[in-house]
Amino acid sequence: MTKFAIGYQEPVSGEDFSSIVGDYREHVGELYFAWPGHASGRPSLGKGDGGREEEAQENLEYNLRCIRQMGVRLDLLCNASCYGGRSVSKSLEAELCSVVERIVSVAGGLEVVTTSSLAVAWIFKNHFPEIEVRASVNMKVASAESMSYVSELFDSFYIQRDTQRKLRHLRETRDWCVANSKKLCLLANSGCLYGCPGQLFHDNLVAHDAEVSDMSNLEGFVPHVCWELFKKPERRAAILKGSWIRPEDLHHYAPYADVIKLATRVHSNPRMVIDAYVKRSYHGNLLDLFEPTLSMAFAPQILRNEKFPGDWFDKTSACQRNCHECGYCENIFAKVKGSL
Repeated sequence: MTKFAIGYQEPVSGEDFSSIVGDYREHVGELYFAWPGHASGRPSLGKGDGGREEEAQENLEYNLRCIRQMGVRLDLLCNASCYGGRSVSKSLEAELCSVVERIVSVAGGLEVVTTSSLAVAWIFKNHFPEIEVRASVNMKVASAESMSYVSELFDSFYIQRDTQRKLRHLRETRDWCVANSKKLCLLANSGCLYGCPGQLFHDNLVAHDAEVSDMSNLEGFVPHVCWELFKKPERRAAILKGSWIRPEDLHHYAPYADVIKLATRVHSNPRMVIDAYVKRSYHGNLLDLFEPTLSMAFAPQILRNEKFPGDWFDKTSACQRNCHECGYCENIFAKVKGSL
């Protein structure tokens, strides 16, 4: 059975994340997390305040210890899109080695590192060959051919989000992975736009989050293409063209993935997301399952998940992305949209 990788976040409403993992233990294979104060694909834990960072680390270490004792594999995220001048530095190497040593000392081990950096992959291959090195979804590795270029550095790959809905492509990529002793992973609930032209800019912005927050920044500028686009009601059907997979359709994709990632690190209700995908069913506003959660961008409009037609999977799993002459998503959007 393919299991989920879920993202750690600090205590939610007073509940340690280990409690959520415990409730879904048989379905959770991995916990992914970033180290406090370190750049990753999301704003860092305890950022901007040394005391707060110390508290965040204490909470994290407690949860890592509890969760690994449940038999869940730990996955350290080093998936920032940019490490600045330190990108290929010995100081980054020393820092990462120190972090791994700390994790092993408090949790008893570390099984995976997920990175978007070739240098970080190289560091782990040289210092910790027993740890699985995984290519982050932020690397946009789209095919078996591109995987083959860096196969000596990586043991597993998140396939590029924009390609994962196409079932034939997923099967072919999976076949290569099996033949070459690699693992294939996918991300089920990304709310990002298909082919978003702002993703690289946004990822770099997040990687430098601590520096950006200390600057006097532009007033009125929104760095998120999606939030600006969805202000226009006539463009909202674009949300249906993304990479997300409905809980009800996940069984079609699961056989081709060793790991299915659920984005929960900054989600307001991670338990709800996990529950929906574990049960393969969700009744409500589909937007509530995504990360980034786009409910507020659409409010008071919603997407009624139970209204999706029976041919949704067949159409989207064979989509040729000829959106300019298709119109399918626009027609479906008119049928599934509703209001609070």
